[in-house]
Amino acid sequence: MSKVQIHAGDFPKGDGNLSGSNLSFKWQWGDGILGKSLDLKKELQHVELANEESVKKWGGTIGWGAVGGVLLGPVGLLAGLLLGGKSKEVTFIAVMKDGKKFLATADSKTYTRIMALVFE
Repeated sequence: MSKVQIHAGDFPKGDGNLSGSNLSFKWQWGDGILGKSLDLKKELQHVELANEESVKKWGGTIGWGAVGGVLLGPVGLLAGLLLGGKSKEVTFIAVMKDGKKFLATADSKTYTRIMALVFE
């Protein structure tokens, strides 16, 4: 099971867990006993690396408050990846086939697994 941190979008914010192709979200009141989850293999349309430009592009639908806090994150993240930091995390935007989306951060291995699901 891999951790995915949801920052903004159409799904609950907070920690999510990726198990196989199933992404389960933090339980919230009204979610029922099992909570909410997505089968990314069936529902994921595309994933793109978040950078300042893509965050601005999706900013209108994600919410300006979240964008303000995220703008420095992807820039710092990209700089860290280029400098070869020990902990490699990737901030990305995932768009579902029904148009729902979320902005999230995961380690590079988990991001690669999520990207691969688009092609399955």
